[in-house]
Amino acid sequence: MRFAIIDNLRIEAQSGLKGTCPACGQPVIAKCGTVRIHHWSHQREKVCDKWWENETEWHRHWKNNYPEDWQEISLLEVKTNERHFADVKTAHGLVIEFQHSPIHSEERISREKFYGNMVWVVDGSRLKNDYKRFAREASNFYSINRGLFKVNYPEDCFPNSWLESTVPIVFDFQQLGSIANVNDKGRYLYCLFPIRVGHSAAVAEVPYQAFIKTTFNGEWTSRIDSFMIKLLQLKKEYAEAHAIEKERRESLARTEFTNKYIFKRRRVF
Repeated sequence: MRFAIIDNLRIEAQSGLKGTCPACGQPVIAKCGTVRIHHWSHQREKVCDKWWENETEWHRHWKNNYPEDWQEISLLEVKTNERHFADVKTAHGLVIEFQHSPIHSEERISREKFYGNMVWVVDGSRLKNDYKRFAREASNFYSINRGLFKVNYPEDCFPNSWLESTVPIVFDFQQLGSIANVNDKGRYLYCLFPIRVGHSAAVAEVPYQAFIKTTFNGEWTSRIDSFMIKLLQLKKEYAEAHAIEKERRESLARTEFTNKYIFKRRRVF
């Protein structure tokens, strides 16, 4: 946790300080060692937000793109009376969750339902093979428009744990400070849209700064919503065409069966 409350102010962890948790009001202490980034920790072992994960430099790097008063926003889940910290909630109501560690599908679904208008940013550099697999399969992407691609087999490109998400997933394959080649795929973010047209998925190549700008000024949500409407229409058209083709094949099969039956009866008589 980056901020605690001291004298009604949100204060970052500094050695020797004590404060209270913005969500549960319980005492927290500053942890300022040399291994992990400086953070606040509950004095009790139990953390008040069961969705919370330990922060890394990658988390902090991403959060620093947004104002401090947009970070670690405590929100109440009315049904369970639980509070959760949104990593970032913009002035336009968009929640941005930065995920480094693995996540269970049940938790992912719960967080997507709770936050609603949200986008995941996933650390694609956590496992070396994830980026290698993506880079290998990216050459098979079918270009739809500038920076927009059709991916026939998304399961070959992205971790399976994210393929069933109901909101956009933005993969960050760039390790901090390690990307020097301007042609490297890691210099871009890759947004996997949650709507499938048949087995295919849509993926957008998004420059890092463009993502920051559009989530900052509110354009991200309107652009995503507009594109998702188009994907839903394409999905509907695909389903209708698939149903027609299925009926045509079934009708043809029934006709062939009937003709064979009639032919057999004629031979008998």
